[in-house]
Amino acid sequence: MSRLELRSALPLILFAWVLLRVEGSIHDYAGVRFVGKGNAFVIHGGSEGIYSSRPTYNATGAPANGDAFIRFEKIKFRRPREFSNFSSGLIQAVVFEVDDRETIGGSAYGGQRAICCTADLAKLGVCTQGEIIHRPSTKNQDWPQVFGVSFKEDKSVATLQPRSIEITETGMYNLYFIHCDPKLKDVTLGGITMWKNPTGYLPGRMAPLMNFYGIMSLAFVILGIFWFSQNARFWREVLPLQNCVTLVITLGMFEMAFWYFDYAQFNRTGVRPTGITIWAVTFGTVKRTVSRLIILMVSMGYGVVRPTLGGLTSKVVMLGVTFVMASEVLELVENVGAVSDLSGKARLFLVLPVAILDAFFILWIFTSLSATLTKLHDKILTAISEFDTNDIGQAKRMMAKLDIYRKFTNALAVAVIVSVGWICYELYFKSRDVYNEQWQNAWIIPAFWQVLSFSLLCVICALWAPSQNSTRYAYSDDGSEEFDKDDTLTLIKPSPMPKDVRGGPETRSLHGGNSLPSEDVEEEKTE
Repeated sequence: MSRLELRSALPLILFAWVLLRVEGSIHDYAGVRFVGKGNAFVIHGGSEGIYSSRPTYNATGAPANGDAFIRFEKIKFRRPREFSNFSSGLIQAVVFEVDDRETIGGSAYGGQRAICCTADLAKLGVCTQGEIIHRPSTKNQDWPQVFGVSFKEDKSVATLQPRSIEITETGMYNLYFIHCDPKLKDVTLGGITMWKNPTGYLPGRMAPLMNFYGIMSLAFVILGIFWFSQNARFWREVLPLQNCVTLVITLGMFEMAFWYFDYAQFNRTGVRPTGITIWAVTFGTVKRTVSRLIILMVSMGYGVVRPTLGGLTSKVVMLGVTFVMASEVLELVENVGAVSDLSGKARLFLVLPVAILDAFFILWIFTSLSATLTKLHDKILTAISEFDTNDIGQAKRMMAKLDIYRKFTNALAVAVIVSVGWICYELYFKSRDVYNEQWQNAWIIPAFWQVLSFSLLCVICALWAPSQNSTRYAYSDDGSEEFDKDDTLTLIKPSPMPKDVRGGPETRSLHGGNSLPSEDVEEEKTE
């Protein structure tokens, strides 16, 4: 056996490229060079999930005529003119469904696997030396599809004849260009391949997302109608924080609309529209950043129990700017252009800062919530213990605020727990799906995060919806609600979570007297 033989050749190649796919369904090859893999030279031409053709197949290329195919157009191989004085062996294109990956390559007497036929295998008569080893699939004798072209003597260009391969079985299809001649190591590839599903050019794993973003656009419109109508009815009572929520809803509408148009254009043309994608990414990044900053400011009590963030304003702004920059770079790299240019280490380099910043946001939010709840609890107890009429009235407002903050804390805690659980599921899903065999379910992963963030936004809208009582739950400048200077919310020294105010002895005594009936608290929260 040759020392260039490939150990488990094809699975290793597939694994190397699993996260390095070209995003477009029209794959453009411009001067791509072959890479040595064992005893073969390989170019990965693409991997996409494709649904089977509908009954009438004609390969006309119309975006939604029920056809599914992989088409080769203007595929040309070029070699330097100084190395064109000989005729070459075949340069072959190999198209196979992922379940048939073991039909490519082989070994003699149970030894190491190789892609190219070796002398030992040729002696056994199972292949032709210098060509690719392949055998028919057990599911379909016509697969894998293998065809090729060779260089003629004194010719520097070899052209592969145009062809269209009908897809009759749903699956994850892979394309490789392979040759076995070391003298052709400087050959480059040019041309395009078109990958089409029955409903258009969107890759199968992305196709459901177009309808999903359409539904999410409608959901944001419905939420916006509710929120904007409340703003119009109670415009005199609208708080600054509620204006921030309005901004988030508006950004969400634009984000979902741009994603829908991005996928619709991609599905129609086969090429992802760079401009629309950039706008969708930018609106989404700004929306996520503003959402996190709003949650952080609410957790600190801004606009509810304190008028400003004080010395923390610059730190909050700095955190927001850092997050929006890191997220924008990551999203642009993942959604614009060809992901195949980005290595796994580079992806990790971009994902890690965003993950760290998210973790910092979560830690700071819950630390601030703990301090805010403690402060509200202490203010209520102080007002009750002094038995002053004005303080009792203030305590009623504080009780209402405390109730809202507790619901808000519970919603955030549920969101974090669900997020951690989903991250664990993602890791499990990706570790078990090395070859993208579960591509039909892959769209659920990005869709989940959109649904979770939208659900949390709905909770915030329900808790802080504009009403005739909005200003009653805002910060009062009479001095009774102001935090002391030494109560600045910090990340270093979080306050403990308070006990249930209504469960304490001080609160229970109120239900027996006439100082602060529970019905009054509910009445204060009624529009």
